Amino acid sequence: MTTETKRPGAHRFIAFELALQIIRCLRRIVGVIRQHDAKLAAQIVAAASSVASNLAEGNRRVGKDRLHFFRTAAGSADETQAHLQVALAWGWVDGKDIDPALGLLDQELAILYRLTH
Repeated sequence: MTTETKRPGAHRFIAFELALQIIRCLRRIVGVIRQHDAKLAAQIVAAASSVASNLAEGNRRVGKDRLHFFRTAAGSADETQAHLQVALAWGWVDGKDIDPALGLLDQELAILYRLTH
């Protein structure tokens, strides 16, 4: 795989790699939710994608600009968690189905907390 984080000599940006792992974890879940509510599924895709894109952009910024992107990524991670909880409340997914994604999102939020405080 040829990405910015995989170049020889490049430093790994674990928060971004975790965001991609979250997206991979959500693929099947989003498909299930889409069968019940296409808009909610689209919101999950947008929010999870926002985590990754804001982390990537923020990683190239400095100062308050960098913090802004990392805080936006945290907000999108919170939003992703909320959407998964909504799908659970509607009974469209089981807790065991979303627990891995929620756990990864918790890890992401812990990293983002350290990056922003």
